[in-house]
Amino acid sequence: MSKSTLKGTLVIATNNPDKLKEIKDILKNNDLKLLSPAELDNFPKIEENGKTLKENAIIKAKAVWNKYHLPCLADDTGLEVDCLGGKPGVYSSRYAGANATYEDNRQKLLREMENIPQPDRTARFRCVMAFIDNNGIEHITEGTIEGEIIDSCRGDSGFGYDPVFLVPSSGKTLAELSVDEKNKISHRHNALKKIIPVIKEKLMRDK
Repeated sequence: MSKSTLKGTLVIATNNPDKLKEIKDILKNNDLKLLSPAELDNFPKIEENGKTLKENAIIKAKAVWNKYHLPCLADDTGLEVDCLGGKPGVYSSRYAGANATYEDNRQKLLREMENIPQPDRTARFRCVMAFIDNNGIEHITEGTIEGEIIDSCRGDSGFGYDPVFLVPSSGKTLAELSVDEKNKISHRHNALKKIIPVIKEKLMRDK
């Protein structure tokens, strides 16, 4: 695919199919032309070795910008559990090991919290978005959602820690909400809604 064909598009810098789908769903009504890694030649393998969510989001966005010189969007997201001192945090996707599945990570979390009473199981998802525009300038936003960790999985929607993350205002876990319901309140939505005006202004002005 030529660069002329790609002009004016936004690359979503993630190889996680669940994240990719969620970001595309949230952005779908904003007149943005979105490109996934599968649509680009030789998408780079990116090592997320930052110490913070912000560092990882920037690492991913810069890797794409440096290779293709196209505007790109990357996120890094972590679950912060208060009684665990903010863990798993930046290590959320590999909490149970480098090749851990979603289920592996959830079960490790539940084992570590099995003696914690419900009032002390407060937590939040934190999402950092990094957008690099056509001029290589970084723009960063952050979004959160507050909740609690329950003691077993509920719901079959969502992904990651969604089945154990209760949203108190709804009485449901993120995995019990519909896609539309989740995407109106999630940490990823809250970070994206702050960056969307910047993305649209930059793409419309620069293309």
